[in-house]
Amino acid sequence: MNKNFKVQAQGGFTLIELIVVIVILGILAATALPKFSDLSKDARAAKLQAAKASINSVVAMSHGQFLVNPTAYATKVTMEGTDVPMTLGYPSVSGGLATAAGLSTTDYDVNPAPGSTTTPPSTFTVSPTGVTAANITNCRVTYTPASATQATPTVAIDVSNCG
Repeated sequence: MNKNFKVQAQGGFTLIELIVVIVILGILAATALPKFSDLSKDARAAKLQAAKASINSVVAMSHGQFLVNPTAYATKVTMEGTDVPMTLGYPSVSGGLATAAGLSTTDYDVNPAPGSTTTPPSTFTVSPTGVTAANITNCRVTYTPASATQATPTVAIDVSNCG
């Protein structure tokens, strides 16, 4: 009995085909990686936009309370269970502003810090956590309160270097 054993071709990929696929995947990864690495800058900028909107809301609501009853709210308003000191009908720079705006120190670097009782600086600044000290001046929200020379407060944002 004579059996004819044919060598069957094995189904699989050759080494060249595998290398071509790996090269193509490498090229795709190299072009897609910069897109994903830039998202952290966009996320910090969006985080600052949210902080600015929160501060604007506190300013508008506290000023509205002042307009309704100027004598009762001349020195402070209570928001979110926190006293927010007032100057000229608008919030002054204090740690209470951060608490009323919902800006926690786990998400943001806040100056002056919530609950701070030290003499406040002339401006209130908020920056996202994780921003390097070199970039912090170009990645923050700054609140400048009303004063004798500035009738209304300003809330400015700078996201030029949040990377």
